[in-house]
Amino acid sequence: MQALRATVGVSALALSLLASTAYAQSAGQATSTNTDPAATIPPGQLTDQSQGAPGGPTSAVDSATTSGDIIVTANKRAENVQRVPLAVSVVAPAQLAAAGVRNFTDIGKVSPSLVVRPAEQPQNSNVSLRGVGTFAFGIGVESSVAVLVDEVPLPFQARAFTDLPDVERIEVLRGPQSTLYGKSASAGLINIITRSPTKELRVSANAVVTTDDEHGGNFSISGPISPTLGYVVSAAYNKWDGNVRNLFDNKKDNGRESVNVRGKLRWTPTDTSSVTLSVNYVNGNTTVGRPFVNVAPGALLRGQAGQTPAVVFPGVTTGPNNQNISNNFDSRTRYEGGGGYLRTELEVGGGLNLITVTSYDRFHLDDYLDQDDTSATVNNGNNNQVGAFNSEQITNEVRLQSASDKPFRYTVGTYFANLMFNRPFVRGPYFSIANWFATAKQRQVAGFAQVDWEIVPKLTLTGGGRVQNEVVSYTYLDRAANNAYFQGSAQDTAGTYKASARYEFTPDINVFVTRATGYKGQTYDLTTGFNANRAAAGPIRPERSRDWELGVRSQFFDRRLTANVTLFTTDYTNLQAQTIETLADGTSNYRLTNVGGLRTRGVEFETSARLGNDVNVGGSVTYLDAKYTDFPVSQCYPLQTVAQGCTGNPLRQNVTGMRVAQAPEWKFNVSGDYSPSLGGHLRGIAQANWQYQSSVNYQIDDPQTFQKAFHIVNLGLGVRDQDRKWEIVGFVNNVFDQQYFPSLVNTAGNFGGTVANQVTATQAILPRDFRRYGGVRVAVNF
Repeated sequence: MQALRATVGVSALALSLLASTAYAQSAGQATSTNTDPAATIPPGQLTDQSQGAPGGPTSAVDSATTSGDIIVTANKRAENVQRVPLAVSVVAPAQLAAAGVRNFTDIGKVSPSLVVRPAEQPQNSNVSLRGVGTFAFGIGVESSVAVLVDEVPLPFQARAFTDLPDVERIEVLRGPQSTLYGKSASAGLINIITRSPTKELRVSANAVVTTDDEHGGNFSISGPISPTLGYVVSAAYNKWDGNVRNLFDNKKDNGRESVNVRGKLRWTPTDTSSVTLSVNYVNGNTTVGRPFVNVAPGALLRGQAGQTPAVVFPGVTTGPNNQNISNNFDSRTRYEGGGGYLRTELEVGGGLNLITVTSYDRFHLDDYLDQDDTSATVNNGNNNQVGAFNSEQITNEVRLQSASDKPFRYTVGTYFANLMFNRPFVRGPYFSIANWFATAKQRQVAGFAQVDWEIVPKLTLTGGGRVQNEVVSYTYLDRAANNAYFQGSAQDTAGTYKASARYEFTPDINVFVTRATGYKGQTYDLTTGFNANRAAAGPIRPERSRDWELGVRSQFFDRRLTANVTLFTTDYTNLQAQTIETLADGTSNYRLTNVGGLRTRGVEFETSARLGNDVNVGGSVTYLDAKYTDFPVSQCYPLQTVAQGCTGNPLRQNVTGMRVAQAPEWKFNVSGDYSPSLGGHLRGIAQANWQYQSSVNYQIDDPQTFQKAFHIVNLGLGVRDQDRKWEIVGFVNNVFDQQYFPSLVNTAGNFGGTVANQVTATQAILPRDFRRYGGVRVAVNF
């Protein structure tokens, strides 16, 4: 099996050497002073949509269009991606469409170092980069991977789990990014860039319909109101019934429905100043269905006599292809939120730019779950949980930046954020009873700086640092424990830094080495079971990361071939994870705490090629070795025996040296696009996308949560106007009908499974493409 994985990985690398989509082609030096992230576009993908704001300063998009550069804002300024000493992936809408990605949950399909593990509701989902994410369920617990929209951080990860309308591009920054982006980016970040106002009237519309009952559409209108004022308005609707059938009420589950609305106004009173106001609104819902893919014949709901699988979920045939459930409670989520930001840019003299970004966001999510996952008529078959998440966030960033075209460039700034969360939660009434209300607050103040200095021709040194002070506080009211009430607060001041050196052998080949540190702030584990012992234990200490990267960025044949390689190794200390903690009074509990260490290292390879005017191919592959370096008291997985390493009192397992959960060894994506002339103004479209992931465990070493290696192939055929004024593409996703699971949960304990009585029960979250499906995409641009 090891040899097979190695063969597949080498094959992927070879294929990638021929590969990538048209957006990742060339490199030149961008000289724009405009740092608006929404005004920078990869060429060849979106040039029919956004050409910069009317009357404003020279935009990065204009530079990109004329020079053929891919412009990113990874360092908070518009730069050519080939000259940024960071591991950055850029994903354009065309690549998302080819890979069948229309929802945030699926973006791991187009970025091999990124894995998104869905759950029954977004807060329990996990986003990881290079094998590192946050497996925690409490409010106020930060992710290791930050998610931003137009450079503005989302208040918590669940806010991101919706459709991806109005996307200009997605930047994925791998490795610690805490110096410029703060404490929620200790493993990396995802920056979703949306469309910007245009100089001329532009209208675009897209629609999709599939054979499995998905339908949706979006439109965008942008243009000038006056010579100095531009706008863009976009809206999107998407609905998919799902791919799970609830036999109890004959309804489909595991689906989603969402409405997204966004608007921007951009005022450019002078050639060296601009003001952008952006507002957004989202409203949606999801349905939850977690089919049983493995249940032992002797299973009994909560060990109760007579409550066999045939009784508690009648009509359901369990197995790896099962798409049926029988739930007597409507499991679902319902969410609504909105906000916006005000961004100002002003040249203050000497090429200096003053940028301010102030944002506000408010979000509400209700979650409902059939906690027993059955339709049993006995008491234990009517155990449910109901909760809500509420978040409110205010941020402000002020930074001063020198011009981008000077040998000595710098960015200095301040950052302020105030976040408030609360969660009411009720579960019961028959087992796992809970009834509590918790609040969490975070206040952060930070200062940061970064300098890039071309100290001698071809050699650029970069250095940066951040100092931040954070205050966290909480309240916890446990109504199920005689209204026990707890509160507390803590503060911490911490620093991070980044240093790199980049040497340019030729204008198209450079090498860099980077040292960066990351920081994830202290927190409290506000979940069911919070008590006096947890309160007395105080906050969970901050998690820190230290990263080395060595990268080569190269282009050949008049920049028609791009080949980038990054080697990395990152060590995490005071890792925040769920574990068993023995307290001073001799009792123990299972909670989020600091467990020790983790090391992730590997190689990332990305490439793209233009083979003539009609063919673009490309790909990326990641080899990952992620292991725990210090984790002696991990929770045992259900049914784990002494022989399998579950020992001690309380029972625990030592997973030091084991592979990290949700960290595949190999992952790659290869794409191709062929657009031959059909005569006149018509061009054909032929698209192919191949995704591969090696085997992975969703819980450390648990055989019930093991997902074997799988691959997915998507194909598309269509026709378009040569000027891209319209196109029609018919597509088939998961051509070979490969079944796989992005998440598996061992629920043996709910069905009488014990070490002495090895009764298995495993449930799955099904992916959007669990079954082969087809559809049609239509796009209009004028």
